[in-house]
Amino acid sequence: MSWRTRVVHTTDYVYEAPVTRSFNEARLTPRGDHRQNVVLNRVETVPATRSYRYTDYWGTAVTAFDLHAPHTELQVIGSSVVETDPFPGPAEELSWDELRTDAVADRFDELLAPTPYVPLDDDLRAVAAQLARTDSPAEAVVRAAEWVYREMDYTPASTSVHTSAVQAFAERRGVCQDYAHLTLLLLRAMRIPSRYVSGYLHPQPSAEIGATVEGQSHAWIEAWTGQWWGYDPTNDIAINEQHVAVGVGRDYSDVPPLKGIFSGGGSTDMRVVVEITRLA
Repeated sequence: MSWRTRVVHTTDYVYEAPVTRSFNEARLTPRGDHRQNVVLNRVETVPATRSYRYTDYWGTAVTAFDLHAPHTELQVIGSSVVETDPFPGPAEELSWDELRTDAVADRFDELLAPTPYVPLDDDLRAVAAQLARTDSPAEAVVRAAEWVYREMDYTPASTSVHTSAVQAFAERRGVCQDYAHLTLLLLRAMRIPSRYVSGYLHPQPSAEIGATVEGQSHAWIEAWTGQWWGYDPTNDIAINEQHVAVGVGRDYSDVPPLKGIFSGGGSTDMRVVVEITRLA
């Protein structure tokens, strides 16, 4: 069943001393693809700024803005209305031999290589080898996500945005970012091209139309086994109409909702609120 969903993502910064200049990038615009249709999107700031948009290397829409007047507070609001469909799974599936060719390795080299968040690890490579004993790569993707779901304990605030997959697995706990990174590590060890997806998740499968609830920034993975398709290891479910995708990349470092630099200001307090409403 298709959903129409409104997402309002508000980030407030409060600085200890006036910031004289800041340069920022916001990745708050949902993707338009085979599963999603973006009806409305705008990114606004208080104080008001001049902004421009571009599409980054990985295909994510970026709103860039800078502020040159002294300020002690900054608010960034991303508002979107998106129509989403469930995704039943890959329509085209390659065999292991077809997937592990030089042509595929060359095409997806950057999505097979280790990163600081998704490093090499001998013990986890051994786990990946066991999970890859399946008839098809697509089946191995689901097995890897299911394994991460079983092995990890979802514990809010147990890790930070700088925690790698190996560090999170050592503690056997983490949040959606860690579940996604750990699944990516296993898939790349199997030589399955895979990428990190950032977005939002409506927390209620049977959401009441018109009711606004506290939503969640969320992360999951997409794998390429003949085409791109997604799976949510944090909840051990296929991607469905509750998921709104925003950015894709090698890992979290390619898709943070907001990043930037500023002069002055001292320490910073930040507050993030995501409100999500099923409209239809």
